[in-house]
Amino acid sequence: MADKKKIELTKRDRFNVMWHSQFLQGSWNYERMQNGGFAYSMIPALRKLYPDKKDLSAAMQRHLVFFNTHPYLASPVLGVTLALEQDKANGTPVTDDAIQGVKVGMMGPLAGVGDPVFWYTVRPIVGALGASMAIAGNVMGPILFFVIWNVIRLAFLWYTQEFGYKAGSAITNDMSGGMLQKVTRGASMMGMFVLGALIERWVNIKFTPIVSQTPIQKGGYIEWDKLPSGAKGIQSALEQWNMGNGKALTSTKVTTLQDNLDQLIPGIAGLLLTFFCMWLLKKKVSPIWIIIGIFVVGVLFHVWGIL
Repeated sequence: MADKKKIELTKRDRFNVMWHSQFLQGSWNYERMQNGGFAYSMIPALRKLYPDKKDLSAAMQRHLVFFNTHPYLASPVLGVTLALEQDKANGTPVTDDAIQGVKVGMMGPLAGVGDPVFWYTVRPIVGALGASMAIAGNVMGPILFFVIWNVIRLAFLWYTQEFGYKAGSAITNDMSGGMLQKVTRGASMMGMFVLGALIERWVNIKFTPIVSQTPIQKGGYIEWDKLPSGAKGIQSALEQWNMGNGKALTSTKVTTLQDNLDQLIPGIAGLLLTFFCMWLLKKKVSPIWIIIGIFVVGVLFHVWGIL
C-alpha cells in the first residue's frame, strides 16, 4: 500500500494566510475576542491540509477558542500554528492541547511587545514625518505616511509569519526531544512575567475604610488660618506641602486599609482580583459575566464606602 502523500503549504498558501490576517479583528467580540479572525486567517491553509470536510470542521473548531494579542504580533503565532497544523495533517502526533498551549503561551508576551513598538514608536515617528510635510503644505505628507506605514506593517506580518512557520517546523521535528514542551513552558513563563507587569500598571484597587486617625504635632501640618491671603497664601501652602514631601494638609494623619495593604504587599488586591478572574475562566465562566460582575461589585462597593 502506497504511503499517504505529504501535504505541504506553499509560499502562496502562507501568503494567503497573511493576507487573510488583515481582518484579524473583523469579528472581535468580548467573549473570545480575536478567535473568529484567527480562524478566518487559517482558512486557506486548513482547506488544503484537510480535504475531508469532517477533519476541516474539527480544525476550524480548534481555532475558535479564546485568542487575543496585538493584531500585528499575531503573525508569528499564525506561522507556528501553520507548521503544527501541517505536521498534524501529515500524521505527526501533535495534539490539540499542544497547539492551543503554544498559541496561549505566545499571545501574552507578544501582546505586551506590540503596543510599545508599533503604537508608541514606529507610528508616531512615521506620523511625525508625514505631519511635518503636511504642515508645510506638501500633499505628499499623508500619502507618504500611508505608504511607509503599510510597507512596514505588511513586511513585518509576512516575515514574522515565515519566521514562526520555520520555528514551528523545528518544534515538530524534535517532538521526541521535548522541544514543544520547552517552548510552551518558556512562553508561559514569559507570559506570567508580562502579566505581572500589566497587573501593576493597569489594575488599581484602593480600599477607603479608615483604620486610624492620629493627631499631628504642631509644626508638622499647614496652619491655614495663619497663611497670608491671596496668591501669596497659595504659594506658601504649596511650598510647605512640597508635593506631599513636606507638611501635612490637615492636623490629623488618616490611615486607610489601603495604606496598610501597601505597606505589606503593594498591589496585592489587584493581583488577587486577577487570580480570581483566572480561576473563574478556568471554571468556564463567561468573560462577559465576569466583566459585568466586576462592574456591579465596583459600583456597590463605592456606594458603601469600601472602594
